[in-house]
Amino acid sequence: MNKGTVKFFNDTKGFGFIKDDNSDKEYFVHVSGLINEIRENDEVTFDLEEGRKGLNAVNVELA
Repeated sequence: MNKGTVKFFNDTKGFGFIKDDNSDKEYFVHVSGLINEIRENDEVTFDLEEGRKGLNAVNVELA
């Protein structure tokens, strides 16, 4: 389980990005990978899963 901060999330389009606290890498997140609703600057935990364009954040929930 990784920890990070929601850098950007667009409710209308259903996607955004999470910045990993440990590596400073950013991961794509889609609304289908959310457990809780998220907003920008929320602290979250997440898993990583290989997507079509690289790693995606999944099982995202508020920390």
